[in-house]
Amino acid sequence: MNTLTHFATPQLPLLHRGKVRDSLRAPSGDRLIIVTDRLSAFDSVLETAIPHKGAVLNGLANFWFEKTAHIIPNHVIKLVDANAMLVKEAAPIKVEMVVRQYLTGSMWRGYQAGQRTFSGVTVPDGMTKHQPFPQAIVTPTTKEESDREITPDNLVSEGWVTKELYDQMAVKAQMLFAVGSQLLAEKGIILVDTKYEFGLLNGKLILIDEMHTPDSSRFWAAEDYAKNPETAEQMDKEYVRQWLIANKKDGQYPRALTPEVAQEASRRYLDIYQRITGEALPTADTHGPDAPHTGRQDARARMLANLVQAGLMKDAWVNIVMDSPADKEHCEQLRRQFDGYDVFTQLRVASALNFGEALAGMAEIWNNSLEPGVVLAVAGLGGALAATVNVPVISCPPYQDYAELALSLSSLALVPSGTPSLTAVRPDNAAQAALRALNLPRLRERLRQELNATKARLKAADEELRAL
Repeated sequence: MNTLTHFATPQLPLLHRGKVRDSLRAPSGDRLIIVTDRLSAFDSVLETAIPHKGAVLNGLANFWFEKTAHIIPNHVIKLVDANAMLVKEAAPIKVEMVVRQYLTGSMWRGYQAGQRTFSGVTVPDGMTKHQPFPQAIVTPTTKEESDREITPDNLVSEGWVTKELYDQMAVKAQMLFAVGSQLLAEKGIILVDTKYEFGLLNGKLILIDEMHTPDSSRFWAAEDYAKNPETAEQMDKEYVRQWLIANKKDGQYPRALTPEVAQEASRRYLDIYQRITGEALPTADTHGPDAPHTGRQDARARMLANLVQAGLMKDAWVNIVMDSPADKEHCEQLRRQFDGYDVFTQLRVASALNFGEALAGMAEIWNNSLEPGVVLAVAGLGGALAATVNVPVISCPPYQDYAELALSLSSLALVPSGTPSLTAVRPDNAAQAALRALNLPRLRERLRQELNATKARLKAADEELRAL
């Protein structure tokens, strides 16, 4: 399936990898959020990704941020891809503001057990499952390893927020919920409950993360609720949860979904998107071969094109790996060979002492990188690198004299099977080999022009000699 399950690149430092979202540092210092198609249920990420899920979540979040910007500023700078959003770097407030309009979920389970006060809010006796409250209530939780219910007074006394800040968050959360409820009601959807997350930017409160998405909110179809409130089915990933429960064996939930379940889950996410926005998800439509950044194009290829167009990445990388800082001058000479080719280059050190640990981290990024790449190995690293990574590895050993060069070449020529490292003695040849290995159309065209220019010079020189 055409899904985005993992985002990696050596060009952008990884800040955080969550269950669904990956956050990276953009060159501008802002934060790039990648919303993948991973699905989390019962505190674990399933092996099966859901096609279009990430684009649905990202698109809906952007839709709601635009609809509510008059209520509170948010962190969005721009949507750079269906699955990627560039946002301002805010200091997150470690409190989730959960707004509830109906007695359901964990709150209903507590109510059945006799609980009547939730996060400092007392609800009346005699309520039934899925019954609405007289007005929406706010039940905050702390963002720790395991979210816990807490009263506003305790949030203040424990130092999570000041009273003034909490009051401001509570008011904004209620306003956001009211706007969301009204717009969704017009679409035949009930906003049952949701969470909001806030941050501080230059000392001012802003809205961050996501809002009113199937992963952060509970939706019911108004028509379904009207038929029987107590059996109203959630319009989100509850479908997947129920399938996992039904197929639980020996106390363990399935780690993967069947193709049919994944397809149905995808259909439901797409349906929610269209019902809320009034339009089909653009990247789920077919726009033909002349629309390179939309349509059913491979999600990774589309994202790379859009991130490059936004100036956030180059379309290829070259990592130059040395085993000692003593080789830095040689590595810098290699790096200079790429000037003018618009390729991201980076120097890395993987010494013999920490080679295994360092290589594992680098290989994880290289092997999963969104964009194509090549590793240039300095000293005796070529064989070990080639045995670990799935990108081309080219060795270019430094040497002081021909005896040292002969020793290096002998070692590189005798690498065992399964370690396909190539070798180039001259830095310019190593760089040219790397550019060819990247196999990008723009680089092939550039190299074609350079070859033609070289041929023209040689031909002119030959003709000049013949004329003498």
